[in-house]
Amino acid sequence: MAKKITAQIKLYVSAGLANPAPPVGPALGQHGVNIMQFCKSFNDKTKGREGLTLPVVISVYEDRTFDFIIKSPPTSTLIKRACNLAKASGTAGKERIAGITPKQVEEIAKLKLVDLNTLDIKKAIKLVEGTARSMGISVGNDPVENEKPQ
Repeated sequence: MAKKITAQIKLYVSAGLANPAPPVGPALGQHGVNIMQFCKSFNDKTKGREGLTLPVVISVYEDRTFDFIIKSPPTSTLIKRACNLAKASGTAGKERIAGITPKQVEEIAKLKLVDLNTLDIKKAIKLVEGTARSMGISVGNDPVENEKPQ
């Protein structure tokens, strides 16, 4: 018989750096999960991806065992990494702070395809392009707009 899930916990954890400190410890502790066991297995699975913050969905069962699914990094994080930026534009609609090539957009879309709500690569590319534009990053041959429309 299948185990009954008592809770699903969604967290953002830095790859290879899970530890019992907040937010991991309190989130798992209130459900009676072995925190160190989660930290060790998460760090083992994310070895080599250090520097990325990864979404993880943890399913806790009634016997206090757990399993987890590691999702792909947020699109905005991948775009910032491709453009070598620390943060996105504070005024995204008014100024463009960087540019990203169509090839980079396609690579990010292929990486994110498993977690998006589409299976079509062209639609996935459109989603990534929209995220980039909302961050103040020009895509491909977009004109760099620094002035207000008249």
